[in-house]
Amino acid sequence: MEKIEIEVDDEAILKVGKIAAEVREYAKSIIKKDMPLLEIAEKIEAKIEELGAKPAFPTNLSINEIAAHYTPSHEDKTLATGLLKIDFGVQVNGYTADTAFSIDLENSDENLKLIKSSEDALENAIKYVTNNQESTEDSIGDSGASSVSGGGALKKVNKKGGYVNASEIGKIIQKTIESQNLSPIINLSGHSMEQYELHAGITIPNVDDKKNTILDSGLYAIEPFSTNGSGKVRDGKPSGIYQLQNIKYALNAYFIQINDIDASITSTWNDGYGFEPLGTYDILNRFRGNYNGDGYKIMDIFTTICGVLILRKW
Repeated sequence: MEKIEIEVDDEAILKVGKIAAEVREYAKSIIKKDMPLLEIAEKIEAKIEELGAKPAFPTNLSINEIAAHYTPSHEDKTLATGLLKIDFGVQVNGYTADTAFSIDLENSDENLKLIKSSEDALENAIKYVTNNQESTEDSIGDSGASSVSGGGALKKVNKKGGYVNASEIGKIIQKTIESQNLSPIINLSGHSMEQYELHAGITIPNVDDKKNTILDSGLYAIEPFSTNGSGKVRDGKPSGIYQLQNIKYALNAYFIQINDIDASITSTWNDGYGFEPLGTYDILNRFRGNYNGDGYKIMDIFTTICGVLILRKW
């Protein structure tokens, strides 16, 4: 069994957790059926900034069978409906609270069943973690549920806490969801977090993966997903240039490109100035995250830097 330790700043984690909890309650109070997803995302991110933090990544708003990671684009007209998953992150000093919840916007018994199953799975997983460490910290977050429901909580595992097995967390999530005649999503998972690193390399599975990784000191996101489908997700619509531009709101996050991006439209943006650079040379506003192009291209991006016109292919 592998044992892994991660040091965390308790004061920063407490602050970011309190802000995330307040933003979560605010989001629950404002979201209504047929509200534009773009408006929801902008209000959530504005609230985060109002409370003295920064968005850790662009707000994800995923409807029904879209399990996760849908971010409304610049001129997105999509309206909130069905089973809506809300996933946002709050960052203070490089430490992130990654939290999510789901809401039913169509009074569906099936949606409520999905939400309950993922909430129960999260609650049981947190109980296991709490009972298997010497001292505990409050959890931050909620669970959500679509045809996929997903959610997440932030959990600090105490340094002296002993024996917390990631596979056991997955086993508990799987057992809880399957007991309600639903399926956990196998290829979505929680993760460890470090300063300025949202996905720090340790996976918190939603099933028993038999790896038996032992968690000690560290910060982890537990993210159960419940579905009435097959239990696996696939890549959806390609990411686009608008999502790329939105990285400027999440300079400490981790991104993976999932297809080639045609960026030629940027020649018409910002009154002819084009694509806005992601971050600055200022130490407080530079890009500190990770962008994995995964072998794909960004084509025909257009921008101006210091008065010099640049038109090139990356």
